[in-house]
Amino acid sequence: MNAPVPHRAILRHHVATVEAKHPLKVIGLLPRGTAAHVIGAEALDLLAGKRDGLSYFGLVQAEIDLSNLLGRPVGIVLVSELHGQEATDLPERAELL
Repeated sequence: MNAPVPHRAILRHHVATVEAKHPLKVIGLLPRGTAAHVIGAEALDLLAGKRDGLSYFGLVQAEIDLSNLLGRPVGIVLVSELHGQEATDLPERAELL
């Protein structure tokens, strides 16, 4: 069963909190299963742009911080890590926040 997406205003507020702490910009919500490293039907998959200074450790910490704020698993997919057909398809499929 897929859990409902949190109210957009709440989601945007928590995303803004994480963006203020970590050098990334969340672009939108991706279909569940896009971030294959995050398990659970209730998980949220987000597409984000990388800003200068973001390390992989920082990306993982952003996922943890957002997961704690939302009370559910969160996976973040970086636009810069997409290649081939995914690089064009996924940004088009993302629901803007």
